[in-house]
Amino acid sequence: MPPRYREIEVRGRPRQLGRELGEAAREEIRAFAAIALERVNISMRVAPESAMAVAQSCIPYVEAYAPDLLAEMSGMAEGSGVPLERLMLLQTRNQLRPEGGCTAFSLNGQVTATQQRLIGQNWDNDPALDPFTVVLIRRPDGKPAMMDVTQAGLIAYIGVNDAGMGLCLNTLPAPSRNRGVPHYFMVRRIYESTSLQGAVRVVEQAERAIPANIVLSTPEGAADLEVTIDAVHVLTAAAEGWLTHTNHCLHPQLKHINREFPELIQSQPRKTRMDKLLGQLDRPVLLSGLKQALRDHEGYPYSICRHPNQHPGDGFWSSVFSIIAEPEAGRLHVSRGNPCTAPYETYELH
Repeated sequence: MPPRYREIEVRGRPRQLGRELGEAAREEIRAFAAIALERVNISMRVAPESAMAVAQSCIPYVEAYAPDLLAEMSGMAEGSGVPLERLMLLQTRNQLRPEGGCTAFSLNGQVTATQQRLIGQNWDNDPALDPFTVVLIRRPDGKPAMMDVTQAGLIAYIGVNDAGMGLCLNTLPAPSRNRGVPHYFMVRRIYESTSLQGAVRVVEQAERAIPANIVLSTPEGAADLEVTIDAVHVLTAAAEGWLTHTNHCLHPQLKHINREFPELIQSQPRKTRMDKLLGQLDRPVLLSGLKQALRDHEGYPYSICRHPNQHPGDGFWSSVFSIIAEPEAGRLHVSRGNPCTAPYETYELH
């Protein structure tokens, strides 16, 4: 497996941008669409007709929330030859079951060696998704350019925009429904934002289907959005200048949810460990120190750097990639595979 993900760059108005992407990543999009439901069904059973019904039911929600992004998806369908409904299934598959458990952080410039903000995470998920993963630069007309690490066919995922915004994404076990705006579209709207207030506003505007945790690096500093289907709760960095998040609620108004939903892949121990590791790093913090924290194996294989294990539901998950982003520089450092064995490769937006 090559160390770098394939890089794709597209630009233009929504439908044109989508068509270019569909043509450039046709093979990855087709292959991802072909196995998406099969991978969901590893740990649960969802009939194809039920899954497609959920996907189709979400199209009107997306059309009301982000008609330009639906036009981009229509262009992607034209370019790839994958029907729009099948592309929507890629956006809604985590409305069928929780998908992925991640360990994330966001640091303010006051604690970093470059005096610029840093944000990162390990993406713990199904390694079968690696062949469909690319580093994608979108340059939409009249909006900030963005670069994310994403499965081809998704409308947005983990990365940065050229307005200094950085974004990581974690599953958040909490009440959900299977119809509404898939959270990838809210993520994309955040990339069109230039501030924390703008990011909160575009998430609040969506009629949301499922909860999510969104770790941010913004011009105002590190922040975290614990997003439920009813509200958006904002956390900011404490006095030490950084925050961490895994896969359980931290906001005081949401902590009761943790008693109602089972913990996702050792979320609390991972957060405790990441807090300890960041607290022990020399100041100012270097990229090398953050990389070492993301390689940590305490509690192996249920560690921050996660490896396959015997858990009956998600034991096949591992740290498919690890990412550290420099939002102000428009730069990503990404390991293709577990960061304990795969090198971090650098990708530039500018």
